[in-house]
Amino acid sequence: MTDPINMAAPASSVTTPRTPDDPEKIKGAAKQFEALMIAQMLRTARENTEDDDSTASSMLDLADQQFSQVLANNGGLGLSNMIVKGINQGQINADQQSSPNK
Repeated sequence: MTDPINMAAPASSVTTPRTPDDPEKIKGAAKQFEALMIAQMLRTARENTEDDDSTASSMLDLADQQFSQVLANNGGLGLSNMIVKGINQGQINADQQSSPNK
């Protein structure tokens, strides 16, 4: 029998310093993600009631995308705020783990 291969990198090569992410980029990406989620929810809800008219379907899809973007930019479902808080907390935890103990 062979020993399993350890693919983990040595600890010394993992501790490279990284620059903190721009808070505005994080917030913007979270809002875009929330808009995508809202658009997908609207698309899924509309699937069962939709006719076979492709023009109307395209127009409704575009309207759903615009509505979801406006909704996400104005608070939406609160998902983007939760994502930003989670990312910020993850950065704080990573910083605490990488800083030397005093």
